[in-house]
Amino acid sequence: MSGRRGSPGAGKSPRRAAGGSPEGRISDGRTPEDRTAQGRPADGSQAGQTSQAGRAGQASRTSRAKPKAKRSTKEKVLWATAGCTALLVLGGCAVYYRLNSNLTTFDGDALSKDRPAAAAPDSQGRTPVNVLLIGSDSRGNGNSDLGGGGDGGARSDTAILLHVYADHKHAVGISIPRDSLVTIPPCKLPNGKWTKEQTNAMFNSAFSVGNSDQGNPACTQNAVEKLTNLRVDHTIVVDFNGFASMTKAVGGVEVCLPNDIHEGDLNPNLGKKGKLVFPKGKQKVEGQSALDFVRVRHGIGDGSDIGRTKRQQAFLSSLIKEVKSRGMDPTTLLPLADAATKSLTVDPGLGSAAKLLSFAMSLKDVNLHDVKFVTAPWRYEGPRVALLHPDSDQLWAALKADRTLDGQDASATAADSAAPGTPAAEATPSPTATTPVPGAKGGEAKPADVKVAVLNGTGATGLGGKAAEAVKGAGYTVTSVGNATGKPRATTVVEYGAGERAAADAVAKLFPGATVQAGGKGVSVVLGHDFAAANPAGAADPSASASPGGAPAAPAPVPSSVANAARSADDDPCANVSYG
Repeated sequence: MSGRRGSPGAGKSPRRAAGGSPEGRISDGRTPEDRTAQGRPADGSQAGQTSQAGRAGQASRTSRAKPKAKRSTKEKVLWATAGCTALLVLGGCAVYYRLNSNLTTFDGDALSKDRPAAAAPDSQGRTPVNVLLIGSDSRGNGNSDLGGGGDGGARSDTAILLHVYADHKHAVGISIPRDSLVTIPPCKLPNGKWTKEQTNAMFNSAFSVGNSDQGNPACTQNAVEKLTNLRVDHTIVVDFNGFASMTKAVGGVEVCLPNDIHEGDLNPNLGKKGKLVFPKGKQKVEGQSALDFVRVRHGIGDGSDIGRTKRQQAFLSSLIKEVKSRGMDPTTLLPLADAATKSLTVDPGLGSAAKLLSFAMSLKDVNLHDVKFVTAPWRYEGPRVALLHPDSDQLWAALKADRTLDGQDASATAADSAAPGTPAAEATPSPTATTPVPGAKGGEAKPADVKVAVLNGTGATGLGGKAAEAVKGAGYTVTSVGNATGKPRATTVVEYGAGERAAADAVAKLFPGATVQAGGKGVSVVLGHDFAAANPAGAADPSASASPGGAPAAPAPVPSSVANAARSADDDPCANVSYG
């Protein structure tokens, strides 16, 4: 290719006007000596006339050659453009080749045989995608020079389940604390054998099963699917080298710290404060400094891993913002992928440059404000972390139903809610979190303002929880779930107190055949055997609620404590970066 760029044909036209032609040639390609010899008679008698005629002809031809000079300039531009385009194409092909050559895929046979079902396409053929992002601190592949684990094997300090909604315009990343106590299902070892299920195990220990420098991403994926009842479509593992290279490829990432960070905060074993590493406030980091930022725990907040998770979410938000500002196209994405290619391990479904690029390009229509990050609901369990129930269950169920954190259905369109042949604008809405109900004083009230107690009057177990999920799924607030006193009831009754009749009527619509009667305070649902008959034990999927009568209902809304704590990718990088 370099030889072509240096040749006359690479950027110059061989046909030029006189005075600018190589080797003394003029517009018709003959030398002056050729033209003189051709016009001179043997006896020289008409040499002067011939010379004058030659000069006149030359002038005429030179005059006619001037327009060709302009075309020659255009030709040079076209040649140069073609050459540059060829270089870009070949450069892109070179990146594709490197990606295909260097991408590492893990063993697909190591995935669990008992997996959640894949998400079904929506009415427009769109399907939500779940991607598990794992940060590995393996000391292999030169990572020990960047601060990789001091012992053999690999650990995972970061795990984020990214749910890309069916509309591919919303996405949410759920951070799973590394110290969470979970059940790890059987996992395949490097020798081909399978482990036994582990209960009450630390979540990040799944990645270390097998004790290899490559880690065990399939085991972590198995653990996430067991925990969430969500099918993980793709898994991507990035180690320290890949992370550092990507931050350099984008020219650094803007971050913010609430206070100064010193060497002793990065390495508590140092025994002294040490030099200043990060000053307080906004700054750009890349390479080693970017790694230090996402790994630092001490010297900020309570020094917990929960605080570090918040900074990782802030970092990813800024990274996404930086990439999108450059344009979500191959020109931006290929160099970024190339920077990480030698340090990237993916599932077999992403094991080629084309597949990796296609997935990245599918995210180009997601606005920064619609990219959210939250941490799975948790509480401290001694030195470890326990995931909160039912809060975390409601979060996973919302994702399985493709519901955003604010309760919107990302799989649905306006037409989806309309009856066949009915214009969407005229469709009758069902009770949801956004449908107002008649208030006590004749005005409109939000469903969330209606407080409902659920009492099981059947004697059968588990029905109260099912009914409560249906009530919460419609947007009402469930104040309590318990057993009714007295004899079992044959039919379901919705009782109401003073001024609550309109609200009771609205709630009763969730329970076909229920009667409404005055009694007690507020609104209470007392379940009867008719509800038990419509909801036999074991019929319902524990991850998604069903409305009475078997009709599908929206899952319980994500707890406000979770939704309100979410970070958007366009948030201030200085906000919400520590805990405690």
